Amino acid sequence: MKRLRKAWLMLAGAVAPFTAYAELPSYELDLRDGHFTPALLEVPAGQRFKIILKNIGQGPAEFESTPLRVEKVLSPGVTTFVVIHPLRPGHYPFFDEFNPQLPEGGILAK
Repeated sequence: MKRLRKAWLMLAGAVAPFTAYAELPSYELDLRDGHFTPALLEVPAGQRFKIILKNIGQGPAEFESTPLRVEKVLSPGVTTFVVIHPLRPGHYPFFDEFNPQLPEGGILAK
């Protein structure tokens, strides 16, 4: 019985970091052939959050932001997420490097 409890506690410790990501405020962002929907995400400043990225386009897509120091490439049909650290109030642009000619998206922290 002690071994079973010890194994369960070890497993619970391994799962806890993933559970913390699930509890973060989440915002969905669709990527389709270089276009972002919505083009602007409004988030509260000073709070960590998660962006769920869905590539609903026909080709690869990339969520990249130099000021946020984040880059994520998605194959068609892929859903993934990125966790963003607490932001100061301001505008943080992001873009799709596969489609640099298209308008950037942005995050507005208030």
